Amino acid sequence: MRAVLWLAAIAVAFAAADTYVVVLALPDMMAGVGLSIEELQRAAPLISGFLLGYVAVLPLIGRLADLLGHLPVLVGGLVVFAFGSFLTALSWDLAAMVVGRFFQGLGGGALVPATLALVAALYPAERRGVPLGLVSAVQELGSVLGPLIGAGVLAVADWRAIFLLNLAVGVVLAVAIRRLGRSDPALARSTRPDLVALLLLLVAGVAFVLLAIEPAALVQDLTWGALYVPAAGSTRWLTPLGLVTIIATSGFLLKWGLRPGVRRVLGRITAEVDLLGALLLSIALAGVILAFATADPEVAVFSDQGVWYLVAGGLALLGFVFHLRRAQDPIVPRGAFARMPAWGSVLISFFVGAALVAALIDVPLFARTTIYGDSQLKAALVLLEFLVALPVGAVLGGFLTRRLPAGVIAGGGMLLAAAAFVFMARWDAEALRSVSATVVLVTGGLGFGLALAPVNAAILATTEQSMHGLTTSFTVVARMVGMLVGISALTTIGLRSYYAAQADLPSLSSVCTGGGMCAEYQDLLIGAAIAQEHTVFAGAAVCAGIAAVLSVLLLRGAPTRALSPSETVTAL
Repeated sequence: MRAVLWLAAIAVAFAAADTYVVVLALPDMMAGVGLSIEELQRAAPLISGFLLGYVAVLPLIGRLADLLGHLPVLVGGLVVFAFGSFLTALSWDLAAMVVGRFFQGLGGGALVPATLALVAALYPAERRGVPLGLVSAVQELGSVLGPLIGAGVLAVADWRAIFLLNLAVGVVLAVAIRRLGRSDPALARSTRPDLVALLLLLVAGVAFVLLAIEPAALVQDLTWGALYVPAAGSTRWLTPLGLVTIIATSGFLLKWGLRPGVRRVLGRITAEVDLLGALLLSIALAGVILAFATADPEVAVFSDQGVWYLVAGGLALLGFVFHLRRAQDPIVPRGAFARMPAWGSVLISFFVGAALVAALIDVPLFARTTIYGDSQLKAALVLLEFLVALPVGAVLGGFLTRRLPAGVIAGGGMLLAAAAFVFMARWDAEALRSVSATVVLVTGGLGFGLALAPVNAAILATTEQSMHGLTTSFTVVARMVGMLVGISALTTIGLRSYYAAQADLPSLSSVCTGGGMCAEYQDLLIGAAIAQEHTVFAGAAVCAGIAAVLSVLLLRGAPTRALSPSETVTAL
């Protein structure tokens, strides 16, 4: 089973890497569906679609992991992630790509709570520190490998190769975990394959590939070209190939759903899972995600449509709270977060996410503004100094959890992160050329890493094992929502600082006497941009400081330590 845990951790790391790969590949992906770089706002659904899949249904997936077991959810998450990668790789327009990204987020999000709950199932509370630190470390290692994988793939192939690689890795990991996880002799017995279902799946796959790539030999053929002529309108889905894809896929799902084992599982889910509560909670989370993910930070924290998203989310949340009071077995059981470290871990995760996103987004921006104005890749690689230190801190945090209270470790780590942001808020245009900047970035990465394992250990130690999938999903949701809110709010505040600094600049003609923009005026504009980044870093320092204080106050009493570090390492 521990081999399964390592494979699950690798899957989490790979899903995390995919997020950072997409950041590098986004301009090429936009071009692939006919969007120019000037239409960046139209590409926002590529991000918000992924986040919707990743966050909005996480509580439901966490509950399913508790009900059905962690291994089925891990395998299912990998299959869905691979399916989303397949759709994205063959997308021909923005709508198809958004659907693919949604399924990628759905599958990738399922991996995190299932893996954390698997740690809780394999280790007692006092031995979880190091395993949680290692899982957190490999997850953050994905953020280090992502830009490198993306740069490597894009150097030899186009953006579609990234998602085809995701497809291959997802399938391999799903098969490996399923085989290793068959400890039950009843499950180990071979079963006859459903040939009809496999044939329908094959037909759907071939039709979809032909529909996506449009081979010239077929399209231009007088006979076979009819397969690409829509019955109505201009959408490819109404072509004969599109209709075959839809019908074959529907037939496969129906045939698969009629299998006795699948019917039993679906019946159990319907009977034992609070689907109405899950729906209301998903709508509430979706409202928050869409409100901030669709915002233009140059205008406001959230867009005009974002107000309505928040209203819809708020109404769904009220309905969810009312439903919790009446439901016999709600999706969030009463008392699930009754203990202070349990709900405290969720609150702390929100502020950790709000601070962390400032480093992930604004450190490369600062590098691009100052010393790497001609290279987006070099500016992004500056962040590696921070990201390499983060998994090291995660392992160290798990190791220290065996010796010190979780609140002390998490609080100390976030205090280090806050101190790093304070120094970042004082960087000048040449700061990144000095060794001191490396020390600051490494310190910040270590600080965030130190906080990861203790927060996860605290919520696992203070909630029932039967709810670990559900409760850990809330820490992931809180961190992701914190990142969304943080980047939107901090960027908006930072841009106001930029505009204020820009308004105080002298006129161009008073500085540049020779016509055009001179170096002196360009330096003044860089100074205004640096003022914006300073504001963001200062806001992140405040968020990290709040997380540090909350860690010390709210994680008290979490029983996360009992054995010595040597005993913990031996247990691994």
